Amino acid sequence: MYTDGILHSQFNPRRLVTGSIWDLLWLGLYFHPRPEPSRVLVLGLGAGTAVLQLQALFATAQFTAIEQEPVHIKVARAHFGIDEARTKIHRQDAVTFVARYRGPRFDFVIDDLFTGSAGTPRRAVPCDRKWLQLLEGCLAPHGILSINFADHAELKAAALQDRLKTTGRFKSGFGLRCPATENVIAALLPFAAQSADLRAHLTATPGLASFLKSGHLRFQVRRIDCGS
Repeated sequence: MYTDGILHSQFNPRRLVTGSIWDLLWLGLYFHPRPEPSRVLVLGLGAGTAVLQLQALFATAQFTAIEQEPVHIKVARAHFGIDEARTKIHRQDAVTFVARYRGPRFDFVIDDLFTGSAGTPRRAVPCDRKWLQLLEGCLAPHGILSINFADHAELKAAALQDRLKTTGRFKSGFGLRCPATENVIAALLPFAAQSADLRAHLTATPGLASFLKSGHLRFQVRRIDCGS
């Protein structure tokens, strides 16, 4: 699905992984050896690629998806086959939703809020300290946060290093990339982890190990430096 020349969603129901950035949106869960998210918040549904992948990976997880473009929601429902028995889709501005949310907190939050034109994407919401604090307010104490950036420059300009240094919530952070794209997905974790943990845990996960071995699940991982 394209909007304003920007690819927002793609999915092949015959293969779980896409070989592109959508895999990276949830890959940070596997820094934990046995991830079991029960409540997932997705900001920026698009047509639902990440939700479809997570529904396949975690059979009992429940999803809340925020999307303000009605065409995206229509495509997600009519053509991508979102399981709405497990997914509540809200047509709403994500900033408003996050600022007002007072419900049960989430085990996993994906921020995939993008806009742009002429094929050039950019984040729709600046990832400053205020925004990160709002996202953290939606997270359970053990929750993992995943944030999509258009490129390394966007990630570097964000307030991630400050939050890693000054808050006790996140113990480690990593940037994930696919070899063929400029996007960087930041995974902020509430526990200490090493880069090698991710590949080791994926290798030990039935259903994903074969994609890793075949090269269909492709990624590069680098720790986010929280030094001065």
